Amino acid sequence: MEANPRGTGRLPAAFLTPGSSSFMDFLSEHQPELLPGKRQLPAQGVIEAPHGTTIVATTFPGGVVLAGDRRATMGNVIAQRDIEKVFPADEYSAVGIAGTAGIAVEMVKLFQLELEHFEKVEGARLSLEGKANRLSTMIRSNLGMAMQGLAVVPIFAGYDLDRGKGRVFSYDVTGGRSEEHGFAATGSGSIFARGAMKKLFREDLTEDQATTLVVQALYDAADDDSATGGPDVARRIYPIVTVITEDGFRRLTEEESSGIARAVLERRLEQPDGPRAALL
Repeated sequence: MEANPRGTGRLPAAFLTPGSSSFMDFLSEHQPELLPGKRQLPAQGVIEAPHGTTIVATTFPGGVVLAGDRRATMGNVIAQRDIEKVFPADEYSAVGIAGTAGIAVEMVKLFQLELEHFEKVEGARLSLEGKANRLSTMIRSNLGMAMQGLAVVPIFAGYDLDRGKGRVFSYDVTGGRSEEHGFAATGSGSIFARGAMKKLFREDLTEDQATTLVVQALYDAADDDSATGGPDVARRIYPIVTVITEDGFRRLTEEESSGIARAVLERRLEQPDGPRAALL
């Protein structure tokens, strides 16, 4: 797939040969070394690298909300305070990343290209189920690196145009995929975030309530997990919150996300442990 040495400006033959609608299959055949999971690593055991932490998602009747904190850690050190962990996959879906930050971001870019390539080749958008399966394959191909400590464990969320509702999918390091009903969390603070969402989630949440719920869950995760970053008012660093509905993907503005975070902080001054769920 190298450039034409004669400088004619023509594309290499590989680009003109009919094949699969999968861009990953194309790379696997012509330049497999460009795939993250195909790279050779030195045999030195676990490698220290910045890791992204907590990602949360919840559904509501009009769609789905996907959010993440902004902290990346490397061991006991804060490697970055304002990392972005939530990305649009296409117009109606998004990916939140937890795990090795560099590999995860590269995987998301490849996933975005995979979906765009399919749409251009097939002339149709891949179903939400199909997108979730494609991401599962990509995670599975990274298993060798995951065994050396470079794991990527994302959450995939989107609006299913066929079913008319938001859906959430979680994964493990082997590419195993599960559809979550209601809410999901992944990353080091996920156990605390999931506990918070379990008590606050309702089937009839409005969009505003759903966005508040994910920020509450991230706050609880940061309260008990040192690798999860809470709202940083002094530096004006707030969680990334995205909403996906039948109108498509939308990321809340800094003003919107800071407003929710500040409201949560004000409430926590009175109730440090957060809102209480009814006993019955």
